[in-house]
Amino acid sequence: MYLTSENKKEIFKKYGKSESDSGTAEAQIALFTTRINHLTEHLKVNKKDFNTERSLVIMVGKRKKLLSYLEKTDIERYRAIIKKLGLRK
Repeated sequence: MYLTSENKKEIFKKYGKSESDSGTAEAQIALFTTRINHLTEHLKVNKKDFNTERSLVIMVGKRKKLLSYLEKTDIERYRAIIKKLGLRK
């Protein structure tokens, strides 16, 4: 599997508060971004995999909701996570 528990802990340590911190918006956004990037590469090879395409669209929507929540509540944290992940200009 592409996303093992060690990989998740690494992501949470880098973007969250600690290795076991999976609840903050930053950690969840980073995890969604990793999964989205993986599915995007998968869909480049398998163009007719419509179930994966649907899952990708759902994940992008969830990440967008988290980003808008973070933008409304704490603009500095929002700007920091956008800069770290390189999502927008």
